[in-house]
Amino acid sequence: RRLPPLGAESGATRWSRAAACAMSFLFGSRSSKTFKPKKNIPEGSHQYELLKHAEATLGSGNLRMAVMLPEGEDLNEWVAVNTVDFFNQINMLYGTITDFCTEESCPVMSAGPKYEYHWADGTNIKKPIKCSAPKYIDYLMTWVQDQLDDETLFPSKIGVPFPKNFMSVAKTILKRLFRVYAHIYHQHFDPVIQLQEEAHLNTSFKHFIFFVQEFNLIDRRELAPLQELIEKLTSKDR
Repeated sequence: RRLPPLGAESGATRWSRAAACAMSFLFGSRSSKTFKPKKNIPEGSHQYELLKHAEATLGSGNLRMAVMLPEGEDLNEWVAVNTVDFFNQINMLYGTITDFCTEESCPVMSAGPKYEYHWADGTNIKKPIKCSAPKYIDYLMTWVQDQLDDETLFPSKIGVPFPKNFMSVAKTILKRLFRVYAHIYHQHFDPVIQLQEEAHLNTSFKHFIFFVQEFNLIDRRELAPLQELIEKLTSKDR
């Protein structure tokens, strides 16, 4: 199906604020405990068409092609749609292992012994604080939700342009979402295998990495905790 021209959405908004949305295609119809309400991209909107385009390309197995900006599309729009989708994917992946990520098992937010993350959002918590992984991820995912709901960052009215700092905001969101992947891989990979989620996690992460590499959205230094895995997952696709 051809994508409609940019701005051909029906209805008054770009982004639905509904608490529930269809599960990511990666997970089919399986149910799992979710960590945060999912963000819904409304059916019939241009963003929904973009998401369907990405999913169809992903279904072909060509992840590098799936992340490429579709011809004639707006980069901000493409990054926004994919950021929402990655939030939903990571939300679901973390939701499957929350029983294993506790104050006792993960007293600090880490990605292996060399990398520890302290939380600050610049608004409510200005000075970075040391906290447990579940608390950190709660702060992080709530903060991302707030960004996605912010009309000045992700405008819902048709015809309202994205702000000049949108790409900077998206980069910060994606950089922080990466840390959840890094924590899961370093601290909770055994439960992932037990739950038979390994293929889902690897596919989701590979998709994420190809996307941020395609548009240079995360500094290489930030990816260091999973650099070996990134090399392994992406080496066959060069």
